[in-house]
Amino acid sequence: MELTDSVAEARRREERKAFDELVERYHRQAYNIAYRMTGNSADAEDLVQEAFIRAYRFFGQYRRDMPFENWLYRIISNVFVDSLRKRPKARIRSLDEPIVTSEGDAPFEVADRGPGPEDNVLTKDLDTRIQEALAMLPEFFRLAVIYADIEGLSYEEIAEVMGTSIGTVRSRIHRGRSLLRDKLKVYRDLMGE
Repeated sequence: MELTDSVAEARRREERKAFDELVERYHRQAYNIAYRMTGNSADAEDLVQEAFIRAYRFFGQYRRDMPFENWLYRIISNVFVDSLRKRPKARIRSLDEPIVTSEGDAPFEVADRGPGPEDNVLTKDLDTRIQEALAMLPEFFRLAVIYADIEGLSYEEIAEVMGTSIGTVRSRIHRGRSLLRDKLKVYRDLMGE
C-alpha cells in the first residue's frame, strides 16, 4: 500500500511541477488578456489568479494534445463572463425623478463625468484610447478582437477557446473591429484630431 501512495505522491509532484512551469511561462500573456478584458490592473490580477486556480483544479482534465494557452484563455474567458454575470444589474432611473430622503425630496444630481485636464493628457495615449474603446464592446466581440488582434491567435484557435464555430469567430471579429473603429472615431473627433 505504501508503494502505491508514494507513486501517487510522485505523480502529484510531477504534475505540480509541470503546472508551475506553465504558470511561469503564460502568466504575462494571461495578465495582458485579463487587463484588456477588465480595463484595470487590480481586476486583471484577480481574474488571472482565479483562472489559474481553476486551471490547477482541473489540470488533470487538461487534454495534453491541446495547446495550454488555448485552454487557459478559455478558462480566463469563462471566469471573466462569470464575474460579469455576478455584478448587480444597474437600476435605470429618470434624471427628473427626485431622491426621497427623510428630510424630503432632493433633486437627482449627476456628476460631470467629462474629462478633466489630467484625463485629456492621458486619453491622447493610444493604448488608453484603445483600452477604453475595448471596454465598451460587448464581451464576445471584445474577446474575439483581443484574441485575434492583440494575442495573434488564428481563427481556429479562437473558435476552440471560445467554444464556437469559425464562422461565428469571423463574424465577431469583423463586428468587433467595426465597433472598435466607431468608438475610436468618436475619441478622435472629441480630441479634434
